[in-house]
Amino acid sequence: MSTLTLSTDFVQRLDQTADDTEALLARLLSDQLLPDEIARPRRLMEAIRYSSLAGGKRLRPFLVVESAAVFGVPRASALLAGAALECIHCYSLIHDDLPAMDNSELRRGRPTLHRAYDDATAILAGDALLTLAFDIITRDEIHGDPGVRLLLTRALARASGIGGMVGGQMLDLAGEGRFGDREPVDVARLQQMKTGALLRFGCIAGALLGQASKEQYKALDDYGRALGEAFQIADDLLDVEGDAAALGKPAGADAALNKTTFVTQLGIDGAKKRVGDLLARADKALLIFGDKGDVLRSAARFVAERKN
Repeated sequence: MSTLTLSTDFVQRLDQTADDTEALLARLLSDQLLPDEIARPRRLMEAIRYSSLAGGKRLRPFLVVESAAVFGVPRASALLAGAALECIHCYSLIHDDLPAMDNSELRRGRPTLHRAYDDATAILAGDALLTLAFDIITRDEIHGDPGVRLLLTRALARASGIGGMVGGQMLDLAGEGRFGDREPVDVARLQQMKTGALLRFGCIAGALLGQASKEQYKALDDYGRALGEAFQIADDLLDVEGDAAALGKPAGADAALNKTTFVTQLGIDGAKKRVGDLLARADKALLIFGDKGDVLRSAARFVAERKN
C-alpha cells in the first residue's frame, strides 16, 4: 500500500470514528433515563454535553476501534468501549482545567466548562462522566463473555486511577511545587501515568476484546506505551512551538506553570529525536500483525506530527 493511499485511508477512518463516537455519545448523554435512574438534571446534562460533544479528534476511541479491528471485533462493540474511554478522557479535561488544577480558560477554542458554567457544575459533570464510563464498559453489548468485560473494566480503572492518570496528575502538581517545595519529576514515569495510561488502554482494549494471544497482547502493549510517550512529547513541543489558534488553548501554559517536561529535560532537538526513536519502536511492535497493523502505524505518525 502506498504512503498516499495509506494516509488518505487513515484520515477517512479517523474522521469516521470521530463521527461515530460523537453520535454514540450523543445517544448515551441524552435525557432518556436508564433503568434505576431517577432523574437527569437539566443543567448537569447540558454541562456534560457542552464538554463531551464539542468534537475533537477522538483519538482514544479510534485506537480502541483500530486495535480491535486487527482481531475482527465487531465495530459496534469497539465503539462502545471507546465511548467509555472517551468519557474518562472528557472528565479528566474538565477537572484538569479547574482553578485548583491548571486554571485554564480555553479548551478546543471555547471557554472551559467552569468558565461557561461554574466550578461546582464542572466538578459534578466530571464526576458523572467518570461514573458513566464504568456503566458503559460493563454493558453486555460490548462482549458476550463476562470475563472479557471484567478484564476491560479492571484495565480501565487502573489506567484511570491511582497508579494511572489520577496519580500522574498528582505527580505533576507536586513537580510544580503546589504542596511546598518542588518535588523531583521523573518525566517518563509521569507521562506513562498522566497521559500514556489512557492511550495505552485504547490499544490493549482491542487485544482484550479480541481475546488476543500473550504475544499479540504484548505487541499492542508495547505499541501503546511508545505511542503514549510520543503523544506527550509532541504535546510538550506544541506548547513551545505551537500556535494558540490551532491548539484551541493558550500556548506556553507549561512554562507559565513551571512544569518539567520532555522539552525542558531533553531540549527541542533531543525531544524530536526521541519521537523518532519511539516511532521506530511502535513500528517494530506491530510487525507481528503484518498489513493489519498499517492503520495503527499511521496513528503513531499522526500523533507524532500533529499540529493541535
